[in-house]
Amino acid sequence: MKTLGKVLIGIVVVIAVVLVGGWLMLRRPDIPYATLEAKYASPTSRYVELSNGVRVHYRDQGRRDGPVLVMVHGFSANLETWEPWVQRLGGDYRIISLDLPGHGLTRAPEGFTLPRSGFVDIVDQTTRKLGAEKFVLIGNSMGGGVTWNYALAHPDRVQGIVLVDAAGWPREGDAKDDGPVAFKILRHPVGRFLVKDLDASAMTKAGLRDAFEPQPDLATEAMATRYVEMARAPGHKDIILGLMSSFASDDAASKEKLSKIAVPTLVLHGDTDKLIPVAAARKFGDAIPGSTVIIYEKTGHIPMEQVADKSAADLAAWLRAKVFPLKP
Repeated sequence: MKTLGKVLIGIVVVIAVVLVGGWLMLRRPDIPYATLEAKYASPTSRYVELSNGVRVHYRDQGRRDGPVLVMVHGFSANLETWEPWVQRLGGDYRIISLDLPGHGLTRAPEGFTLPRSGFVDIVDQTTRKLGAEKFVLIGNSMGGGVTWNYALAHPDRVQGIVLVDAAGWPREGDAKDDGPVAFKILRHPVGRFLVKDLDASAMTKAGLRDAFEPQPDLATEAMATRYVEMARAPGHKDIILGLMSSFASDDAASKEKLSKIAVPTLVLHGDTDKLIPVAAARKFGDAIPGSTVIIYEKTGHIPMEQVADKSAADLAAWLRAKVFPLKP
């Protein structure tokens, strides 16, 4: 029996060594901002310093004297996601897109943490710095949540809002126990510690393929590499993982809360979205007075990329009809 016990202990030790060794082999270091900027910044990339020490990466494109559209990306994404719309709408509108802290090429001070209203404040400071006092605010996924929260906090600054597969409505049942497996892991402190410095290539590519359902091949290797490498910018992982631990029920959307939004609202959503069910779009449409809801068939979580022509045309038509109607 003693011999068997020693054998079992030996097996457990070997397994532990293999697991720890494998975990260490999968860990990846940060990538310096200079390296990331050299690879991913474009000729239109600009930077602005905010009062909290955040250095925001943004692009200010399109028609300089046109009505202003401000675009806010989703969780783990960056401003590149809006380029299909910039290309299609830039002839008529001034388009400002930005990277939120923890994303893209935006830098934050060491130890930077986001208060509950942090992203709303980032959008507010950035647009004021750029002289955009009135604008249509557009957000995808997490950026959609930023958008409707901004409309509630600063109703005097928004001329309209566009919610693209927007976050905010809690799922049926326990919101923390539903959703993609990756999000379940990230919501747990042990899970966040274990995955913080790991190579996220496989998980990221799988998530992107899900985002383009039912056309997963639209998630290219280059796209997955961009997501993975930008997530390895210094400080990004701490901010992103911190977001996963800051869920609060009072942050959730409700009909009572959203009924206070009085500006024109467009809700766009893909009917095969695996991350945010299409039912959320209908809830937004029901809660916000006078809103327009458009559901795209066979489209996933990022219609501005997946069905760029159709979604940009729908946005342009809505802007002309609801926000910037032509004078007689």
